[in-house]
Amino acid sequence: MNDTKFVISRDLLASGQLSPHLQSAQDAGLIALWSDEQREANRRATLERHPEGQDIFVFGFGSLMWNPACHVEEAIPALVRGWHRRFNLWTPLGRGTLELPGVMLGLERGGSCRGLALRIAADKADEETAIIWRREMLAGAYIPTWVRAELGGSAGGREVDAITFVINPAYERYAGRLTEEILVHHLACAEGPMGACIEYLEKTVAALDAIGHRLGPMHDLLRRARAVRCAHLEKQGRRDEA
Repeated sequence: MNDTKFVISRDLLASGQLSPHLQSAQDAGLIALWSDEQREANRRATLERHPEGQDIFVFGFGSLMWNPACHVEEAIPALVRGWHRRFNLWTPLGRGTLELPGVMLGLERGGSCRGLALRIAADKADEETAIIWRREMLAGAYIPTWVRAELGGSAGGREVDAITFVINPAYERYAGRLTEEILVHHLACAEGPMGACIEYLEKTVAALDAIGHRLGPMHDLLRRARAVRCAHLEKQGRRDEA
């Protein structure tokens, strides 16, 4: 793989400027980005229920666990009930192409989800949530949603309100429920300016391992995707990357 990758960073998001990658994608009609005004109106509407002067929590279930790209006071293992993570968003951009799109995570109704509750200090809440909105709400793929997060990841612990980003089923790149064969193929083989799609899965699994969640659907997917990727790279003569 190319070692020069596009990386989402706080500095890039704070600048308010589009990366060359996103700018070219918008120019090519691959994505219809929200305006700054649209994004800010959405953020303020979501934050209306948050008490002023209090820390704010954001529940991360995917890349927010391992690259929040914002200042976080602490990251606490947490459990959210009534939602589960699923690969349900096509991306022909960061970790894929038009010919072979990658697929990213979103929250769907039902079940439960383990992740991290990211605590942002009250005096930084406005600035840092603006960063998060620029990261997560580039377009209309997600719906910012308040959930109850059980800190520590088990019943009986402290519960907090947290913002998370659930999938928007009306979004044009919503993938729905993919067959495992199709999903594994795209996870294993798709690559783009941000790197291989399987790297996104690997980092998510590593983050789950770090909070003690070492078995589950993500781990099963990773095992299957690694096997398919090895065969894919061998076919392309890239055995050193397997």
